[in-house]
Amino acid sequence: MTTASWANKITEITLFVEDLHRSKVFYLETFKLAIIYEDENCTVFNYGNTSINLLKQSNAHELIEPKQVGSKGDGARFQFTIQVSDVDQVCDELEMCGVKLLNGPITRPWGRRTACFADPDGHVWEIAQVL
Repeated sequence: MTTASWANKITEITLFVEDLHRSKVFYLETFKLAIIYEDENCTVFNYGNTSINLLKQSNAHELIEPKQVGSKGDGARFQFTIQVSDVDQVCDELEMCGVKLLNGPITRPWGRRTACFADPDGHVWEIAQVL
């Protein structure tokens, strides 16, 4: 099976956030990302070949209607994974930034060492090392 020709890469991920300033500070301090666009409703970061757009949750409905915008308390529905060479080292760096791990580091039976943390709006990030 081949991928559709138009589905060659993800260029932007939009995260609906409750407090734009709080989330902006988290992404600046945790990932050290450069801001490529910002206004009163969103902040967009450069994450390599993908942009991460933090959008005020109150502005999200018009993008996804007729679907409803879920709240932080609804629980995780996905996670982002970042491949790293040393999970334990990255965990130490995250903890020095004040980021609390949800789990890990854990050596998984499928040949990875992983740890997870969440941003202020509950979006889950996994760091994973191939063993």
